[in-house]
Amino acid sequence: MDQKADPGLLRRRRVGGAAPTAASGSRQGPVQQALERRLQGLPVPMLLRWPGGQAGPPQAGLCVTLHRRRQLLTLLRGHIGDLADAHVRGELDIDGSMRETMAVAGALARDPVPRGALWPWWRVLSALRSRWQHRPWRDAVQVRAHYDLSDDFFALWLDPRRVYSCAYYAEPELTLAQAQEAKLDLICRKLQLAPGQRFLDIGAGWGALLLWAAQHYGVRATGITLSRHQHAHVSRLITAAGLGGRVNVQLLDYRRLPGQAQFDRIASVGMFEHVGRANLDNYFATLQRLLRPGGLLLNHGIAAGGLDYDGLGAGLGRFIDRHIFPGGELVHVAQAVQALARGGLELLDAENLRPHYARTLWAWSDRLEVQLGTARALTGEAALRAYRLYLAGSALCFERGWLSLYQLLATRSDAVASPPGWPTRSDYPFTRRHMPG
Repeated sequence: MDQKADPGLLRRRRVGGAAPTAASGSRQGPVQQALERRLQGLPVPMLLRWPGGQAGPPQAGLCVTLHRRRQLLTLLRGHIGDLADAHVRGELDIDGSMRETMAVAGALARDPVPRGALWPWWRVLSALRSRWQHRPWRDAVQVRAHYDLSDDFFALWLDPRRVYSCAYYAEPELTLAQAQEAKLDLICRKLQLAPGQRFLDIGAGWGALLLWAAQHYGVRATGITLSRHQHAHVSRLITAAGLGGRVNVQLLDYRRLPGQAQFDRIASVGMFEHVGRANLDNYFATLQRLLRPGGLLLNHGIAAGGLDYDGLGAGLGRFIDRHIFPGGELVHVAQAVQALARGGLELLDAENLRPHYARTLWAWSDRLEVQLGTARALTGEAALRAYRLYLAGSALCFERGWLSLYQLLATRSDAVASPPGWPTRSDYPFTRRHMPG
């Protein structure tokens, strides 16, 4: 992944049809030559400026200004996460659209998905770090650092229900709001929700799925969250909807849920990424404990592109951990399924919604881009810079297949009564007639 400067022969190159504009009268060194070659190979024209020089076509629609010369080597190596970090700190400025910026970022990063098995000692260190980072009190701090940033800020670019997870574009012409409602209904259909069922929503967010399930499917719903802001918001929604008798939300860690076999159906949407690799077995075992025999669980979560790493290379993983989701860890879907099985659950169905999340993220990014002034007043410049790159950069990751999004449907397959002649141990009908499409 690291791209080293190629010394080559000193010569002038034309970039995007325009002569390079290095510092007047200076001779090109190996770094300058490597920059010219790199700029020439980008999918969109870009003007690059740094103290004492510049390269690329002056008329380019995208201009990146580096305020420290050392960042030239970072760019040449394709460490786009480190460049993003510099942008948040104000050491790098971007003038241009997020879509053109991400086209360049994708070309610079090449393929940031780590390959190959981890060294045994690294596995041990990674497991220890994961356990330390995902103690209950620390998870609460990390979740609140993200979700309690500003309700008004999130409301700027999310849909009216504030669904902060992958939408489902069942039809190409759907709006963001319609696609989010389609996702909520997809989950309810997969879970075969029915009136009177006890439904648990782990990581309930701003309450969209919790209320949708209660209002459209008649379930008795419980939601849990670690975010104080989300808890207060959902509590207000429940009261306003007159659902206090059937719906409740608790400020609670999933590991603190008491009892056993309390729920007929469980959904975990967008929370899986906060669990931690070292806690996955316990996570699924906890859900198995809470689910009645034969009941259904849907786990909706982001999956890593590589088998043995919990993040992305090219500095992307560090950027996300530092500025967006502290403590977030990803696993490949194969490892998620293994943990699910070790937790005593049987996998019934898996669906990859990767292109849907790319489109969702671009919709969020576009909505934020037209409200930058308001967003800046709500969060400040550094947070706004981080989120602009996070939303557009994540869209790029899902477009390129560096990340994926899976819905895993499972059951607690204890011995339970089955329909006559139907040798199953689950409420699942083992058809897909209940699913759209």
